[in-house]
Amino acid sequence: MQAIALTKQVTSEGAPLIILDQLDFSASPGESVAVLGASGSGKSTLLGLLAGLDMPTGGKVLLEGTDLFALDEDGRAALRGRLVGFVFQSFQLLPALTALENVMLPLELAGVNGARIEAGAALKRVGLAQRASHYPRQLSGGEQQRVAIARAFSVNPRLLLADEPTGNLDSATGERIIDLLFQLNEEHGTTLILVTHDDSLAQRCKRRLHLDRGVLVQELA
Repeated sequence: MQAIALTKQVTSEGAPLIILDQLDFSASPGESVAVLGASGSGKSTLLGLLAGLDMPTGGKVLLEGTDLFALDEDGRAALRGRLVGFVFQSFQLLPALTALENVMLPLELAGVNGARIEAGAALKRVGLAQRASHYPRQLSGGEQQRVAIARAFSVNPRLLLADEPTGNLDSATGERIIDLLFQLNEEHGTTLILVTHDDSLAQRCKRRLHLDRGVLVQELA
């Protein structure tokens, strides 16, 4: 993954407001990168741009050599479905679907044969095989996040984006979730970029970047 001169500008009270300013950075296969910064610094905006969910004012995002923003909306969605996984603070599970069906969804959208079998294996991998038929409302916060992680890894993404993945969990549950996230990251060789306020979580990443007034600064070891 590579971002080149990535810029996001909006208008606030009639004046331009630069959220991200000419960001240049890359992440290698299997690398884990933490992005830190104060609330409102643009961390979630950055993740949205890296996934092609938002459009930049300028610059590029390359996923396996393809410029996301040279594609139309359908093209971006297809590339995202093939290469990108998400883990959100608020889990983002569909309440009308069971745990198994939530994990099956990206597999079915990607046209994977045997989506139910693949989804069941993904749930088993995160220790939730026995909860496959349960709906999100019947699961604890930690269990919902494990379903979200199973869903994210089910399509074997090349890039995993995590936005405050432990923000809605107690510290003990959050620690187990992070252990699982890094374990799967290592096993799949997935590039992991996570946004966090948690410095101890950031320290577990191979590289740490601070977003300050629209500029990314690498933390020195």
